[in-house]
Amino acid sequence: MLLLALPFTAKAQQEPQSSLYMMNPLAFNPAYAGSRGSFNIAAVGRFQWVGLEGAPMSQFLSVHAPLRAQSIGLGMHVVNDKIGARNNTSIYADFSFAIRLNKKADRLAFGINGGVDLFQLDFNNLIVDDPTDPVHSSSYFSAMPNFGLGIYYYGERHYVGVSAPRLLENTLSSTDNSTVTRHFYVTGGYVFRLNSVIQLKPSALVKLTPNAPVTFDVNANLFMFERFNVGLMYRFHESVGVNLGFTIKNFLTIAYAYDFPINDLRTNQYGTHEVALQLDLWSKKRPYLSPRYF
Repeated sequence: MLLLALPFTAKAQQEPQSSLYMMNPLAFNPAYAGSRGSFNIAAVGRFQWVGLEGAPMSQFLSVHAPLRAQSIGLGMHVVNDKIGARNNTSIYADFSFAIRLNKKADRLAFGINGGVDLFQLDFNNLIVDDPTDPVHSSSYFSAMPNFGLGIYYYGERHYVGVSAPRLLENTLSSTDNSTVTRHFYVTGGYVFRLNSVIQLKPSALVKLTPNAPVTFDVNANLFMFERFNVGLMYRFHESVGVNLGFTIKNFLTIAYAYDFPINDLRTNQYGTHEVALQLDLWSKKRPYLSPRYF
């Protein structure tokens, strides 16, 4: 009772996570826009902690393409995240400007995004002891504009990125001090050719949130015959998982990931499932570079 009476605030990670982050970097780094050299569409669905009531469910959709010999990238992405009675939908436009650094076509891209976060809390979906409580039949909605920045250095077999997709710490409610906390992302990956058939694709995503522990995802994938992908994932102090992928005729990639918690959430649920589709379209004048590793 004494702790409840103290006027303090708590902060933690608020943005949805994804085990197949390498298939949808636009969701957290606007500088990725146009970097694949094609008209790219990516869709990801995440069903977290299946069997646990009120568990998170997230959907990601991104569209982007290059302009002017890949020096400019335009795109947009939508993220929908639902946890219990809370639902947050983000709609953002993305812009990037890339500089070619050498003959190998390595590029350094600078990105900016802007959009709105639609935050909704429906108290009708909460379980309460007193259904006559007036708060139980109410709901809260807020539309919060925001913007973010990112840097992305990439080539045929490597990439490194740093980004902050939301820089404004908007207040969620006028009745308390709940705010949207800034999140910072550092990501990187490389492709090692083991032989003529198999390539190793390690990647990592580090997530930094003020006043919260640092967390990171590490993936190690084997890319075989430039078609099949199988890998292992570890999320710091949270979960381990596997992922599979298959590319059809260089334009359609289908992927699946399964995570299982290694913390106290390992009971009373059946793990996390994630599915992704990625479509690459290109014109006859500018053929698609195959394969694209990132």
